Amino acid sequence: MKRYELGLSEIDVLLSNIHDNFESGIIILRGDLASGKTTFVKEMVKKLGVTDIVTSPTFSLQQCYGENIFHYDMYNHGLEHFISLGMLEELDKEGLHFVEWGDNELKKILDSAEIKNITIDIKKIAQDKREYRVNYA
Repeated sequence: MKRYELGLSEIDVLLSNIHDNFESGIIILRGDLASGKTTFVKEMVKKLGVTDIVTSPTFSLQQCYGENIFHYDMYNHGLEHFISLGMLEELDKEGLHFVEWGDNELKKILDSAEIKNITIDIKKIAQDKREYRVNYA
């Protein structure tokens, strides 16, 4: 696991590391409300050169940016609802998938299906600083 303590102006260090080591697959984002999950996605989409406006998919369940960036939110409905809608198959598409509020059960499913994934736990440690714990395993 890699650990970073970064302000928004320093987040490019983390984004570059992830971009260099993880070009396709699922990124599970976990953290409290307002910890910075959507902001992380927004900054990564910008780093990838996509100019689409990034918004939280809390009520729509899925947002797509560019041709192969997908953004999901399981906060309101959970994993079972996500699976019942057939959304698990979406995660098998080529591209980069960000899943906010993904849990350990989702990780187990992805691992058992041999779908490449990482988990990023985000914790607000100051008004303008976050701790990011990145687990590539």
